[in-house]
Amino acid sequence: MREPTQTGPATPGMLRRLVNRVTSTSEEADAVLLQREAHIRGATPVAGCCTGEQVTVSGTLRALTLRPVGGVPALEAELYDGSGVLTLIWLGRRRIRGIDPGRGLSARGRVTMQNRRPVMFNPTYELRP
Repeated sequence: MREPTQTGPATPGMLRRLVNRVTSTSEEADAVLLQREAHIRGATPVAGCCTGEQVTVSGTLRALTLRPVGGVPALEAELYDGSGVLTLIWLGRRRIRGIDPGRGLSARGRVTMQNRRPVMFNPTYELRP
């Protein structure tokens, strides 16, 4: 039987790899779960959305930002579906009741690109529990 070449506590590199493995496994599992839910709802994966296409996407809101666009208030929300992030922007809105981080949401609208990111302006939406 071989003796281990290392004595004492684990090296920082080993600990970092272990933490990354546990964390990434959890994130990957969440992504797979979100993708399954979106598929069941008949939604298009964010990664599969094309510019100019009218789509329905489904996922979880990760962040909300109030950002004026041309002097008009605009509420921005990041929708994550496990395959990518789509920015939803409601022009003329400072707040929408029920639109909160961590909330499940399905949105329908036309996808466009802004700063190389997929964006949907004024989508129709359905809140999920």
